[in-house]
Amino acid sequence: MEQDNISPLQHFVVAKRTISAVFHQLLEFVRECSDFVEETWKSEDLEHVAEEKQCLQIQACSRKLTVIKDVLARRRMKVAFFGRTSNGKSTVMNAMLRERVLPSGIGHTTNCFLSVDGTDGEHAYLTTENSEERKSIKTVNQLAHALHMDRNQVSGCLVRVFWPKAKCALLRDDLIDKFCLDADVFVLVANSESTIMNTEKHFFHKVNERISKPNIFILNNRWDASVLEPEYLEDQHMDRCVNFLVEELKVVDLNKAPDRIFFVSAKEVLSARIHRAQAMPETGSALAEGFQKRLMEFQSFERAFEVRMCSNCSDWLLDNHCLTMRLKNNED
Repeated sequence: MEQDNISPLQHFVVAKRTISAVFHQLLEFVRECSDFVEETWKSEDLEHVAEEKQCLQIQACSRKLTVIKDVLARRRMKVAFFGRTSNGKSTVMNAMLRERVLPSGIGHTTNCFLSVDGTDGEHAYLTTENSEERKSIKTVNQLAHALHMDRNQVSGCLVRVFWPKAKCALLRDDLIDKFCLDADVFVLVANSESTIMNTEKHFFHKVNERISKPNIFILNNRWDASVLEPEYLEDQHMDRCVNFLVEELKVVDLNKAPDRIFFVSAKEVLSARIHRAQAMPETGSALAEGFQKRLMEFQSFERAFEVRMCSNCSDWLLDNHCLTMRLKNNED
C-alpha cells in the first residue's frame, strides 16, 4: 500500500540516483580505456590495440558521457523555449506564470535571453550579466523599461528574472528543485500561420546531436487565428510536427508523438487567467470561437510538462544508458 502512495516524481528520484551511479562507473571505464588506447597509439614500443578510427570513436563516447554526467550533476531543471521572433515565447511563459511577467506584444519583442527562476521572497526582481544589482519589477512595463534604460545592456545578453514561487507552482521546490533536478526540456513555440521553419529545425538537429532523444514539446501558438481556416488545417500541422519528431529527429515513437504536440493560444489563456485572478469572468473580452478547447489544450500541455516530464526524463536517461552500454560492448 505504501508503494501506491509514492508519486511518479519520487520514483524518478530513485531511478535518477541509480542511473547516475551507473553512468559514473561507465565514464570511468571509458576514460581508462581511452587513455590506454591513446597511450598505445602514440607509443612506438607498445603494440597498437586499436586503429585510429576506433580511437576517435572511443574519445567521442567519452565526450558524450561527460555531457550526460554534467546534466546529471546539475542542481536545477533547465527548460528552453525556442522559436522565431514574435511567435509568442514570452506570452507562453506569461500564461504558465499566470501573470504578465515578460515583455510581449508590439514594441516589446524580447531581444535578449531571459532566465526565469523562483525566489522565496514576496517581490520580483531581475539582474543582468553586467550587474548583480536587483532591479524591482512589479509589472511587465517596469521590466521592459528596466531593459530599455540599461544602456550597458546589449542584444543577445542574459537577463535573469526572479519571480515569487508562491505565484507559480511550476517554480516551487517540491516540483522542480526537489524531484526533477537534472532534466532538459525543450518547448518549440511555432506559429500556427506557417509551418516549422528550417531555422527552427536546424536548432533541434544540433540539440539532437548533443543529447540522445531530447524531450521536445511543440506548441502551435495563436491557434485562435485559424478559426476560419479549413478543418483539415490542424491535421496538416499535426502531420508535419509528427514527421519532424519521428522521421527527422527520431526522438519519439509514432504513437507517442501526438502527445508532444498542442494547438493553443497563449494570449487567450493569459487573458483568461488574469481575469480569473481579478474575480472576473474568464471571457471578459471577446474571444474567438473554440476558446474553451484551446484553453483545455494549454492545460493539457502544462500537465504533460509538469507530470509526464519525469517519465520522459527517465526515458532519456535510459536511452543514453542503453546507448552507452552498446558502445561499451562494442569496445569490448
